[in-house]
Amino acid sequence: MKSAVENLNPTRVRLTVEVPFEELKPSLDAAYKKINQQVTVPGFRKGKIPARIIDQRFGRGAVLEEAVNEALPKFYTDAVNEGELNPLGQPEVDITELKDNELLTFTAEVDIRPAIEIPDYSGIEVTVDAVEVSDEDIDKSVEQLRERFATTSPVERAAAEGDIVVIDLEAKVDGEVLEDGVATGVTYTIGSGELLDGIDEAVTGLEAGGEATFTSELKGGSAQGKEAEVSVKVSEVKARELPELDDDFAQLASEFDTLEELRADSRKRLERSKKFEQATQAQEKVLDALLELVEVPIPEKLLQDEINTRKHNLEHHQLGQMGLNLESYLQMQDKTAEEFDAELKEQAEKGIRTQFVLDELVNKEQLSVGQEELTEHLMRRAQSSGMSPDQFAQAVVEGGQVPMLVGEVARGKALAVVVEAAKVVDDKGETVDLDDEEDETGETVEATSETAEEPAAAEAEAAEAPAESEEKQDKAES
Repeated sequence: MKSAVENLNPTRVRLTVEVPFEELKPSLDAAYKKINQQVTVPGFRKGKIPARIIDQRFGRGAVLEEAVNEALPKFYTDAVNEGELNPLGQPEVDITELKDNELLTFTAEVDIRPAIEIPDYSGIEVTVDAVEVSDEDIDKSVEQLRERFATTSPVERAAAEGDIVVIDLEAKVDGEVLEDGVATGVTYTIGSGELLDGIDEAVTGLEAGGEATFTSELKGGSAQGKEAEVSVKVSEVKARELPELDDDFAQLASEFDTLEELRADSRKRLERSKKFEQATQAQEKVLDALLELVEVPIPEKLLQDEINTRKHNLEHHQLGQMGLNLESYLQMQDKTAEEFDAELKEQAEKGIRTQFVLDELVNKEQLSVGQEELTEHLMRRAQSSGMSPDQFAQAVVEGGQVPMLVGEVARGKALAVVVEAAKVVDDKGETVDLDDEEDETGETVEATSETAEEPAAAEAEAAEAPAESEEKQDKAES
């Protein structure tokens, strides 16, 4: 077999492959055997039909077609390996010549990973936010904890901001009560903004038994986005009572004996959290700086597939779980469809460029992934997915996604190498040491390619073979 590679552009090649007919013989024998098992000829037992009879009855061309389709995967793969290519996705195959007992020639066009030159990145310098925890930050943290221990009690007075009311709601559009527009016994905190626009003004000042009507745009349901006339009736008003901020509260809400100890612990937790945020910010900025140094051509089909996948995931998974569609989401974001598409394309491009660059760094730095590293990464992914480690691991193995996880860990290590080589300072001019920073859960910060916009759909691996060729086949010559 002979093959030649023609570069059509930095991300696409055309392979031209010539196969001597004798190399087709194993596939030709397999084709006769397969056809033998599928057809019946009077006078011959099934599976015992001579090749010449099959040629006479069904045509030599049918046998050749079967043989070529069976052989193409191997010849294509051999040509890819010979050319030392890194294909992306399925090739477009065209049989240009098939001479019986002489020669098979075909071409295969396929996208490839572009050649990337990683420049010296040791000069990267980025500035991040300084870690500062103010008394106001601690006050806010303690107040949030205090809110969790608030108690409520019924009151016989008009409802005010911060009170909890139990209400019944009825929504009408064009004078008709909506089927899904009635709710009873709804608990709502005035001022939380968690229900309809206008409800705070409507219920403020009402006592138990009071009623009001207001107009609001519905945020969900069958009449989402429409103006509705909403009737609300208050059945109960409750006041929230916060515990006193003293040592008794510290003992109630924590393992500490004094409020001073509780505040000191809050400061430590906030500092740890801000350091983790600082490390994440450093990773993001270093990655952006690295991407600016490298020119990365992107295959058009891969980019379009990535855009389509991201859009599909947003529409059918993320928004669907929130009861939204793309149109309502764009309204909430105050974006046009054109602005959304432009942002989506930018994110997809960055994701692909990130993966290409970090993968090249993995090769350049000869980074490998150990079993312990892979297991730790799997545990984190399982936690974020809401699955148990065993369930997640089983799903990964059954879905053939182990190489994808290995790639994620390797890219994370590659980014860590660049971050370690970069100079990171805070906005006060102080050098930032990112070694062994921990987040608020105590987990060591890990530089990871997930810091950037990773492709939502893993790039297609080199196809083992085209399942079917787009044949422009010459008539088989006897």
